[in-house]
This record gives sequence, C-alpha cells and structure tokens, in this order.
Amino acid sequence: MAKPFLTYAEQIAVLEKEKLLIVPDHVYAERMLQQVGYFALVGGYKLPFKNPTTRKYRDGTTFNDIVALYKFDENLRELFLKYILKIERNIRSLLSYYFTEKFGEKQECYLNKANFTVKPHSEKSVNRLVGMMRDMVSDDGDYPYINHYRHVHNNVPLWVLINAVTLGTLSKFYSLMTDDLKARVSKNFAAVNEKQLEQYLSVITKFRNVCAHNERLFSYQVKNDIPDTVLHKKLGIEKNGAQYVYGKKDLFAVVIAFRYLLENDDLHKFKKQLSRILTHYFDSSNALSEAELLEYMGFPPNWEKVSVYRK
Repeated sequence: MAKPFLTYAEQIAVLEKEKLLIVPDHVYAERMLQQVGYFALVGGYKLPFKNPTTRKYRDGTTFNDIVALYKFDENLRELFLKYILKIERNIRSLLSYYFTEKFGEKQECYLNKANFTVKPHSEKSVNRLVGMMRDMVSDDGDYPYINHYRHVHNNVPLWVLINAVTLGTLSKFYSLMTDDLKARVSKNFAAVNEKQLEQYLSVITKFRNVCAHNERLFSYQVKNDIPDTVLHKKLGIEKNGAQYVYGKKDLFAVVIAFRYLLENDDLHKFKKQLSRILTHYFDSSNALSEAELLEYMGFPPNWEKVSVYRK
C-alpha cells in the first residue's frame, strides 16, 4: 500500500502520536523537515535510537537526538571528502605522469587500447574506458581547458584530460594499466602493492560517492573490502571466522586506507579533526554512548592508535 502524502505538521503528529518520539520544538522540527526531508532525516537516522526487539524508540529519545546524529554525519561527510579528494588529486597526478612518461603526450596514446591490459576478462572495460575518453576529447564539452587544448593544440594530453574524470574512472584506469605502470604508481605509497592499491581505490570511490551525494555515511558499508593489513592485527581487531569485524567494508576501512595513502601530516590533521567532531557530537547529545556510535561506524575502541603502529 502506497504511503500517503503528509504535510510537515502531519509528519510531526505521526512522530509524536504513532512513533512516540518526543518533539520539543515544533517550529524547529518543521524547519528541519523542510531543509532535509522526512525520509532523509528520520528515515535515515532513526535506527540507532530504536529498540531492536520492539522497534519502538528508546525511552526519552527526542527529535533533536535524530537531528544531532544527522548533523554529526554531515560534518563527517565533509571531513572524509576533504581527505579523499587529496588522495584523488595525488592519483590523478601519478597516473597521468607514469602513463605519459611511457607512451607519450599525444591523445592517441591513451585512446589506443593496446596501451592497456587487454585480456578476455578486461576487454569490455578497456573498450568502455577508451570510448569514454574519446567522447570527452572529440567535441566541445563542459570543460574549458579541454576545449582550449582541442582548438589551440589539436591534442588533449592525459595530464589535462585526467582532471575531468571521476574517481571511479581513475580507479578503473589504474586497474587497466599495464602491470609495470601499476607497480610504479603503487611504489609511491609505502607498504602498498598494486593489488592492494586497486582495492583501496575501489572502496574509497564508493565512500566518496556517499559523501558527494549527501547519503548517510557513519554506518555505510560496501560489498567489496580493503585488504587485510598489519594494522588490523596490531590494533587487535577481532575476527569472525577469517574476516576482521572492523576496518574491512566500513568507515574505518577508509581510515586504514588513509593511513596508507595520505601523507603523515595529513593523517594527523584528519585524526584531530575527527576527534573534534566526535567530541562535539557527544556534547550535543547523550542519546548514544561512544561505544554504540563507534560500533555503527565500524571503529574499534582504540581507533586513534591507527597512526601509532608502523605500516
């Protein structure tokens, strides 16, 4: 049965009378529902406040508690996106540098399928990648710098084109590079081999998209995972069978990726900013304990030691 349209006032009435949620300030609640929407706000952030057995809100839960978690997640998205973009910029630079160094600056080089790893399992992916790049350099589009190089130089080098592709495309580009080039790129990151870098890029791409599209981040998990690392073991993360319970598919997996892919100074800045965001959340709401929130995020209790141990 389709759910009926409800006015903001009716939505608040449902929360109070049917859901038994405390709404201290109706004016504030209506403003938040206008700004965010019921589905994204209440639907997106209610779960931690519900009793898993009764599926009712825990006693004393308020609308403001849900908003506090939403705003925490908003700050979290901004922080994680900031440092994912640093990695993205680094990868753009490395891919264009090593590919051009080997094959040359002419656009025909990256439009030549023979300069990628073409195997039965990857041929379709190579065709899609090359086709997408050919479309980007064949006609005037939304990027003035590409249009400029087309008209003035009759050539769009990879170091120009690469600025216009998504992190997902960068990840795919890397996975389809020849083995020698993948090795050269990965050597820029201590203790990371070609396969591991491929895994890291695949996972952080999905988290980047969550951040960019304002989706719920704190409890998000991907289907694929990052590799097992020495950090998982040194942090004493438990296993469920052969799988570590934290830091594989969850937000802490991104933190581990940061440990390997960010400069040390950036990692320490990230940690300090994350600690401040967590502190601010607990100052604004006591509805969730630190242990509960970290569990949803996939963080072990000693997560801050991620930068202490050697990679």
